Amino acid sequence: MPGKDQRPLPRFAGAQVAVVASIVTAGLLVFDVRYGYLRDELYFRMLRDHLDWGYFDQPPLVPFLAWAGTEIFGDNLRALWVWSPIAVGVYIVLAGLVARELGGGRRAQVLAAAAAGTTPWVLGIGHYLITNVFDLPLWTAAILCAVRALRRGDGRWWLAVGAACGLATYNKYLIVLLPLALLAGLLLAGPRRVFLDRWLWLGLLLALVVAAPNLLYQAAHDWPQLTMAGALAEDRGTEFRAIYVRDQFLFFPGPPLAVLWLAGWVRLLRDRTLRAFAVGTLFCSVLVFATGGRPDYVYSLLAFCLVAGCVVIDDWLAAVRWRRLLVGAGVAVNASIAVVAGLSVLPLEVLLRTPLPVNLAVRDSVGWPRLAEQVARVYRGLPPRDRARTILLAGNYGEAGALDLYGPRLGLPAVYSGHNELHRFGPPPEHATTAVVVGTTEALRAEAFTACDRAGRVDNGTGLDNREQGRPILVCRDLRRPWSQLWPKFRHSHHYG
Repeated sequence: MPGKDQRPLPRFAGAQVAVVASIVTAGLLVFDVRYGYLRDELYFRMLRDHLDWGYFDQPPLVPFLAWAGTEIFGDNLRALWVWSPIAVGVYIVLAGLVARELGGGRRAQVLAAAAAGTTPWVLGIGHYLITNVFDLPLWTAAILCAVRALRRGDGRWWLAVGAACGLATYNKYLIVLLPLALLAGLLLAGPRRVFLDRWLWLGLLLALVVAAPNLLYQAAHDWPQLTMAGALAEDRGTEFRAIYVRDQFLFFPGPPLAVLWLAGWVRLLRDRTLRAFAVGTLFCSVLVFATGGRPDYVYSLLAFCLVAGCVVIDDWLAAVRWRRLLVGAGVAVNASIAVVAGLSVLPLEVLLRTPLPVNLAVRDSVGWPRLAEQVARVYRGLPPRDRARTILLAGNYGEAGALDLYGPRLGLPAVYSGHNELHRFGPPPEHATTAVVVGTTEALRAEAFTACDRAGRVDNGTGLDNREQGRPILVCRDLRRPWSQLWPKFRHSHHYG
């Protein structure tokens, strides 16, 4: 192990950091308008009724939280996303602790908490029940423990890193990028003496033990997460590469704060004890770009660089008062843009009149009740004898989740979909020879049914273009073969469904 860093740590500004965390958490909980259920939330709401150690495209944590939220608070939107603001609050406190571990005093810790908690990325995801939110505290906890292991020369902290990484696999398997980044960084930049520390290897072993139920599920089901990752890269890999560098500087921190994470990366690169993080971040960024992964896969590593940048700039701030005002204004402007663009505080009709781009989460949150009503009109237009043998067939989990949520009160029959985990919920009953269909491919419909007639069109009523807008609603009749034979062909993991 490298020698212990003898510099005393500053006191933790716990009260001030807690105030920042409380303000952001309260803002996410209280002041968010929300336009409706997010596509992913509709999916997790369906998975909550089928709790398991894993799913085709998901580890079990978020479906479990969807179940817990609705059990405690009832089947409503707020019950689903109540956990996310809490996770953001924990992340902000951890960001302050990381700043302290890097030698930052009270001002640096508060700045790190404020900057980390008000980026467009954090505010944009912090009010949705999605896996990305819970990566923030889980990754940051592991990073904090790794920094302590390296700075303090106490290898026992690697056990805590392993425990945090193992727990994080229950949220997303992408946590594997963190130990990969660390190991690559240590190998390429040192200190390589860490590899002689038995605690490092015991930490890796502990991560595997904690993650074992997850890994056993994947092995028993032929590693479906690899299939899912391949489908996502195939569907959108080119798009992700085109926006990759832009998002690292604009969407993750916001333009006013981009200089901070760059300064933090340089600071880590110059630190002989911690330069493995800088090299590992670059290594993983190149890896994710090359494989067509989403830009946000490395945002938790960039968040660490952002916190390090807040420590770097602290001395510069201490010298002149106007510099503190300048940086404070930059954080405030960045937060204001993030609130308006990411927090859905404006009524949708007002947002559409602003020059701000409408993000994908907003687009995926509108129109679901109308979609169900439009499908219901088509269903009610069927002759009574046809309705008795009709099911709903959805192309993706957003459509399926909307019909599952709103369908019963509209008198709709059960919905089936071959998208990701929902395929396991089928097949439809054999007597169901007619289907009201939204989504799915024309080739698949032609293979399954003798005739499909267009009976409607999805219109979200806002004028906002999203993935569902304009999709046809069809009535398909006369199965060509039994569902037991057809259903395997309906399984797909494509992103759009």
